[in-house]
Amino acid sequence: MQLTYLFDPLCGWCFGAGPVLEQLSQLPGITLYLAPTGLFAGENARPMDAGFAAFAWQNDQRIARLTGQKFSDGYRARVLGASGAMFDSAPTTLGLVAVGLTAPNREIEALKLLQRVRYVDGRNNADLSVVADVLASAGFDEAAGRVMSPDEELLAAYRARVDAARRDMARFGAQGVPGLIAKEGSGSRLLQSNLLFGDFKALAAQLQSV
Repeated sequence: MQLTYLFDPLCGWCFGAGPVLEQLSQLPGITLYLAPTGLFAGENARPMDAGFAAFAWQNDQRIARLTGQKFSDGYRARVLGASGAMFDSAPTTLGLVAVGLTAPNREIEALKLLQRVRYVDGRNNADLSVVADVLASAGFDEAAGRVMSPDEELLAAYRARVDAARRDMARFGAQGVPGLIAKEGSGSRLLQSNLLFGDFKALAAQLQSV
């Protein structure tokens, strides 16, 4: 079975889904494909301001209560509190695509790392230099170098990944992220996103019925 995970690395709900995503990746017979949608990237980016920061923090606390994921005070102060800084997922998405080209079996590891850097360590992963530093520190040296000097292959792969994810969202009527598309044989369907935040056994049962 192939699972396509629709997400954005700056989406708090996607961070909240991290534990379930990791369990999914370890199931036998499952191929998990990361599909970054560019929800907050490029033309969809926006500057951070007090109103947006307050909204995000309130939402993050709800996610924390539901999932047990940690949103630190450092994240609140240094990321949400960085008024005027861009809320832009393009740098982190580019980093993940670079890992996909250079160490494809470690993409989920890289996503978890880059999310933790933001939400727990309080570093702004909307900055290319931060993304490159984090990747280099974790042994993704080739990906880190390509992030700082993006070549045409990397940029084309970035566009292709985002475009494919957006087509999947449109095809299955996904209203946002995170989302999970299950495909086995000729059948495929979009699963209810709340399954990513509940009992893992319920999600496993849904997969068996695809």
